[in-house]
Amino acid sequence: MNLNVIADKKKHNSIILSLMLLLGILLFFVLNIAVGSVYIPFPEVIKILLGQESENQVWVNIIIKSRLPQTITACLSGSGLAIGGLMMQTLFRNPLAGPSILGISSGASLGVAFVIMFVGNIGGIAFSGMEAIGNFAVIFAAFAGSVSVLFLILFLARKVRNNAMLLIIGIMVGYISSSLVGVLQFYSISENVHAFAIWGLASFSNITWNQMKLFIPIIIMGMIFSIFLMKTLNMLLLGENYAKNLGLNIKRARLFIILITGLLTAVITAFCGPVAFLGLAVPHLARMLYSTSNHKVLVPGVLFFGALLALFCNLIARMPGFDGALPINAVTSMIGAPIVISVILKKKRLRLN
Repeated sequence: MNLNVIADKKKHNSIILSLMLLLGILLFFVLNIAVGSVYIPFPEVIKILLGQESENQVWVNIIIKSRLPQTITACLSGSGLAIGGLMMQTLFRNPLAGPSILGISSGASLGVAFVIMFVGNIGGIAFSGMEAIGNFAVIFAAFAGSVSVLFLILFLARKVRNNAMLLIIGIMVGYISSSLVGVLQFYSISENVHAFAIWGLASFSNITWNQMKLFIPIIIMGMIFSIFLMKTLNMLLLGENYAKNLGLNIKRARLFIILITGLLTAVITAFCGPVAFLGLAVPHLARMLYSTSNHKVLVPGVLFFGALLALFCNLIARMPGFDGALPINAVTSMIGAPIVISVILKKKRLRLN
């Protein structure tokens, strides 16, 4: 069997797998809207989605105002975190790198902790009892904290040439943020500590349609830019010296990758909380399923698989029988942790294929 036949077969298998993932996304998208703690007949779900009148206005509100935005959020968040994880693993050549490896999620946590526990303590405010205003304050604080860390990392990326050193700096920034959060927790009242802990468990259900007007365009823009970086990521996979010989500006490429990943992570963390494991686990699943390290295949594959896995986790978290919904991190960690363990066990040396 010659090389052309093998390449054609791999391409055919990749197309089939991508189509299966798209069908899976469609299936779980519908299931996320149809299934929940409140039973709604499937024909009624279809009628409501098609804009037809329903006999029960409560069902309309549940689907249009709750389940549909939550499902869209899960889909886009899963894709955004997955592509961010893939880019970080390629940039740092580290299979355990994720979209939050540079401390951006920790910056968001510090921003939220400052608003909930520091401002809350000074003003005697329990943010857990504030809905609209409290939600806006938390989102703004998370975004401000994560973007502040992002700009710090971008500034340091221009000063530090070694990727390993930049990675260590990002981890240290995360430790500093975590230590400050610990101090705020120590001096905060129990209600605000509890509110911060709940935010830290993450949820796809906190975004309203008004907030979607900001969330959706930024995530889609980040994913589009990541598609344009496929060739750059393939060059980086060969090593910096080879990439330079091929004409790649390493410094500029690194800044673009960090900016896109940081922006995706900042927005998703601000609106959903620090979602765990999706960005770390999905790239490994995609590599195993597609049996390739070619980013022209992996980038769309990771986008599809991230959306599918996030929808699956969200469906499990909202299955009938649970009182309300489980924290999304309780589900993603159960699925993602075994994947990371299997990666460690399968590789004697932690490196990308």
